[in-house]
Amino acid sequence: MKTFFFHLMPYADLDLSYVEQHNSAWVTLPNSYFDRQKGFALYDRYLGELELADQLGFDGICVNEHHQTAYGIMPAPNVIAGALARSTKNAKIAVLGRALPLVNNPVNIAEEFAMLDQMSGGRLITGFVRGIGSEYFASSINPTLSHERYYEAHELILKAWTQTGPFRYHGRHFQFEYVNIWPRPFQEPHPPVWVPSQGSMETIVWAAASERRYTYLQTFSPLKNAKKAFDAYRTAAQDSGYEADASQIGWAVPIYVGETDEGAREELRPHIENFFNRFLRFPFEMRFPPGYSSIASTKSLIESKVLARANATSLEALMELGMVVCGSAATVRDRLNYLQDELGFGNLIAMLQVATLPADLTEKNLRLFASGVMPHLNGARERGHKVSAAE
Repeated sequence: MKTFFFHLMPYADLDLSYVEQHNSAWVTLPNSYFDRQKGFALYDRYLGELELADQLGFDGICVNEHHQTAYGIMPAPNVIAGALARSTKNAKIAVLGRALPLVNNPVNIAEEFAMLDQMSGGRLITGFVRGIGSEYFASSINPTLSHERYYEAHELILKAWTQTGPFRYHGRHFQFEYVNIWPRPFQEPHPPVWVPSQGSMETIVWAAASERRYTYLQTFSPLKNAKKAFDAYRTAAQDSGYEADASQIGWAVPIYVGETDEGAREELRPHIENFFNRFLRFPFEMRFPPGYSSIASTKSLIESKVLARANATSLEALMELGMVVCGSAATVRDRLNYLQDELGFGNLIAMLQVATLPADLTEKNLRLFASGVMPHLNGARERGHKVSAAE
């Protein structure tokens, strides 16, 4: 099992009383809540936490993209990844990911990622996402075009990375007379592509297709929903003519390690509850704008995931659903080894900082995870367990 530290870079100094006047931390929350000096300090802190993960021996560090929200003040993850390319030495740098339907020039994305791959000496992992529903309000993009813009942008980026230029590209949404990127990526034929998702069946089948075999990541999901998505991925792979390997599956989950089970829960409780009840707060229509997903996928996500989250407002409820792992090092490593055997993932995307979790507890969490949990997860890697679609 490979371990990655995933950072959302939240605006941790958010005045949580915003809920008395505003119904969302996304898009409509006035930016008067953002303090310039506190923002400067948070970026410095967060870069340091990602650099510490590299020093502690994590396989990778992860950043991502969100717009107009206190949930994550990282609208340009390539900027953060560029800084990390110089200040880290060993860890993979995973951008999870760029929201392709929101851009009007995918060639620029191909160029940015090629630069990052060169600057990091081939340590880049690229993540392609559609972006969550609220991003379409922030970007004024028609959500009914989400899938087709995503697929077309992906096709153009892959061609820009792998085909000798200059060449023409004339698609429905993007047209270029000259595609001829400089620089080219360091890795051949191109950096690995990962696909984070909430569990859309269309995305699962697309990522698992034999011509792609992209690593699929499931995020913020109850255990039973993650298992359903991973089983669907393995089934789609079999339907496409091959057996999916554990390295093609990733599980993203908030994790907190303390000295004892009780102490860990008390330290994490206010911050994880702030995360799910304050930072992830937005109205339903922003979560699923009309046309964003198929009717079947939307119905499935609402029934299996959204309703479960709505009823899980406490740390204990979130742990019961399998959406949070918390406890002593022994408890956490036992739980993660169980989850790895149950779900068959080969990449653990550990969210070790959430919402208002302060710097001292974040550093403590990183160090305890690295010393007391991570070495034992390498044992899970050696077991080589593989879950078939039939299990």
